[in-house]
Amino acid sequence: MTTTPGPEEQPALLPDLARAAVRRSRAEQPAKAVPATKAAEVDPVARVLVEVPLAHLDRPFDYLVPEAMADSAVPGARVKVRFAGQDLDGFVIERLPRSEHEGRLAPLRRVVSAEPVLTPEVARLCEAVAQRYAGTVSDVLRLAVPPRHATTEKKEPVPPAPAPAPLDDPGPWAAYDGGAALLEALARSAAPRAVWTAAPAEDWPTALALAARATAAAGRDVVLCVPDARDVDRLDAALRTVLGPDQHVVLTADLGPARRYAAYLAALRGQVRVVVGTRAAAFAPVRDLGLVVIWDDGDDLHAEPRAPYPHAREVLLERARLADAAAVVAGHAQTVEATYLLRTSWARPVAPPRELVRSRVRVQVPGASDRDLARDPFARASRVPRVAAETVRRALSTGPVLVQTPRHGYAASLACDRCLTPARCTLCAGPLHQPGRAAPLHCRWCAEPAEAWTCPTCSGHGLRAPVVGEQRTAEELGRAFPGITVRTSAGDHVLADVPDKPAIVVATPGAEPVAAAGYAAVILLDTWLMLSRPDLRTEEESLRRWLNAAALVRPGGDVVAVGDSAHPALQALVRWDPAGAAERELASRTDTHFPPASRLVTITGEEGAVTGVLELLQLPPGTEVLGPAPVPAPPGADPEVRVVVRTPRAAGVALADALREAQSLRSARKLPAVRVQVDPVALG
Repeated sequence: MTTTPGPEEQPALLPDLARAAVRRSRAEQPAKAVPATKAAEVDPVARVLVEVPLAHLDRPFDYLVPEAMADSAVPGARVKVRFAGQDLDGFVIERLPRSEHEGRLAPLRRVVSAEPVLTPEVARLCEAVAQRYAGTVSDVLRLAVPPRHATTEKKEPVPPAPAPAPLDDPGPWAAYDGGAALLEALARSAAPRAVWTAAPAEDWPTALALAARATAAAGRDVVLCVPDARDVDRLDAALRTVLGPDQHVVLTADLGPARRYAAYLAALRGQVRVVVGTRAAAFAPVRDLGLVVIWDDGDDLHAEPRAPYPHAREVLLERARLADAAAVVAGHAQTVEATYLLRTSWARPVAPPRELVRSRVRVQVPGASDRDLARDPFARASRVPRVAAETVRRALSTGPVLVQTPRHGYAASLACDRCLTPARCTLCAGPLHQPGRAAPLHCRWCAEPAEAWTCPTCSGHGLRAPVVGEQRTAEELGRAFPGITVRTSAGDHVLADVPDKPAIVVATPGAEPVAAAGYAAVILLDTWLMLSRPDLRTEEESLRRWLNAAALVRPGGDVVAVGDSAHPALQALVRWDPAGAAERELASRTDTHFPPASRLVTITGEEGAVTGVLELLQLPPGTEVLGPAPVPAPPGADPEVRVVVRTPRAAGVALADALREAQSLRSARKLPAVRVQVDPVALG
């Protein structure tokens, strides 16, 4: 039985019928000839890197250069191309007289900008970084080249600044073994590679600025990377003093579109020779690279949190290799990666003599001797032993005192005051939290109030804080030293500097402000807490944070570290021996086949996806596969697993290539993605 649509249904059908009739009419008509695009007379083929995140499309594609774009489609220019039915962004890598592609080439849609923002050196670097970290060149390009800001690009270029005058004084470098020789090599455009271990109370921004001036005076360019904005500000001020005005630019990801692109163009056009910034500056397009520097390379801020997760140190070292430039890995601490560079003779040490260290700082651990215990029987049990309190009191007569505490907040954790059972939420079993002195208790996970908490073990109602944050520490020190100003620096409230006046500054690791003339004393509390983290780099990271805080002391100042004096990390602090500690850590990593002695890769994702990647991998000989193991996930998130793959360092390139091939195959088959990280900073 056939039904006829009612009047109310017919309007809905009419457009469909009309479109069908139009399609039939077009099909019956003869096809119109598409006019051929007239190609450029010289090098009519453009090889384009298209910004496609798919691994199986991670390669250059050839396009025809229309005659109208012959002069603007230069290598390095941004273009729009037709790709898979969409208009996508890309970069011209090179111009060629012919293509190996046998079919018809699609023409470039348009040239977005004739500015060659992707230099050949940076393009090679992006390919090398993608290969090193088993990622795609497209992902690396997004890290390397900032988005275009048309208004900034159209501004008239500024003439290049004249080169600074050569150095006549090595400054603080003269006090270091090999320091003066390093500056002399930079001044004659050589390519020395060094690991500089800065002494305590050192003006490291001025030292690095002098190295930059020696390189720039020889006519070569400099890229300096530091962990955060506060370090950028310090180095920026030192460069203005040492180099003079308009000799350098600051390049960081948080500058904003216009300022970041302006700094990028200044380096690209040769207006300045020195670029300073955070990890975003590692790809700065300088013209004639002569020196790369990374300060405090153990800081996890140097590790990019976006795929393919490159580390600024590795980017800079690879860049120095490609450009035959000098490289300096610097810091108060020494990472195992820097130590590996020394062991393989890729770099030479620049270290302070022991006499210089002894004249700069005195470090002690209360309770380390029987004499200490005789003076203070609770030196090993008290959170602030008598020696620390006396040091604070004595130092306050001459200047500020820095107190480092590992935890942020007020009461970082709570427990029953009778049986020490951890206080947990009755709904989700999350830890209870007290954000302030008068603030009510609540769960850190689900935010449920816990006003009438009862201990499930002993039925007690009292609570104590076995681990306290910087706010509670500041409160206790304020009561112990009445009349003294107490400042805090942590979380969202980080101080850049403090005046040279008596005060107590309580800060979490990495948030320590700089005192104008240095701190009269530095107290390191709860060192056991930093050493209790379940991570591969726990001891290395703890020592790095202690050394960075202790280095803020003024020359001849005192440092007191409260903890177990027998622990190797604290012993290294007392001796101020970062090189020895790094050597021991490297030996341990070599025995257990961890980086940098080996290449280590983590593959994280859904269990089926991770298993699928392993099935496609062509593993090099000697490779081990550990796992899969479940990965802790927040409530409601899909469960994930992680596999650890490690291989001898010599097979690292083969493993990275195998991972890229496996990812390409899975991308082509539209299978679920996994997260691949090569030599991750943290491995709990």
